[in-house]
Amino acid sequence: MANSFFRFKKFTVNQGNCAMKVCTDACIFGAWTAEKMTAIPGIRNILDIGAGTGLLSLMLAQTMPQEATIDAVEIDEGAARQTRANFAYTPWKQQLSVYNTPIQQYQPPAGTTYDLIVTNPPFFENDLPSASTKRNLALHSAALTLKELLEAVNPLLKPTGHLAILLPYHRARNFIAEAEKQRLFLNQATAIRQTFLHSQFRSMLLFSRTPAVTPPSLSQSIVIKDAAGNYSEAFRKLLTPYYLYL
Repeated sequence: MANSFFRFKKFTVNQGNCAMKVCTDACIFGAWTAEKMTAIPGIRNILDIGAGTGLLSLMLAQTMPQEATIDAVEIDEGAARQTRANFAYTPWKQQLSVYNTPIQQYQPPAGTTYDLIVTNPPFFENDLPSASTKRNLALHSAALTLKELLEAVNPLLKPTGHLAILLPYHRARNFIAEAEKQRLFLNQATAIRQTFLHSQFRSMLLFSRTPAVTPPSLSQSIVIKDAAGNYSEAFRKLLTPYYLYL
């Protein structure tokens, strides 16, 4: 059984009311996105779609400028309450807001559009659902297909904005093709592998309205563990600002 909380250096994520718990690939994705965004000036309005525990919002709040605001959208009522509570006990609570609504029905405050939209969406379309309704919402895409996600993102994203998404590696190419139909182009990509002996199992993708001069390779990857079973140097560098024992 997963712990009811996960403690980071600067915040704690309680997760007892969330179907999907804190996991390593989501932590890597949060740190990767924060690293990419700190290199881009002017990121002020951020939207987290499918916030779950609020993990991605909290990692971004730790790293982004104090004037950045983050709106988190979560369809599940229990998870939204958990996220709201997690936000309340952090130094960034004034920057963070939670909305318990499907993204298809989300109305941003005062017509806000976003410099960054980040999402770790439901992974499995047309796969066998679990017996848990909450887990189905979190893990499967019955309530939000990737096509619907892109259609929701498009009007919410500024012309200069970016979309960061975590997907199963085998779904990346199809999503990239679908994103191009919405005039969103892949700018950066990094896959995640458990070890050098394992295949890629997740893709972290960053899109903008402007096509990349050189299309990024989908095979570039970060490895979690080295041959000795220790965290790799790249993993440690990325997660040291967040993980308590790095």
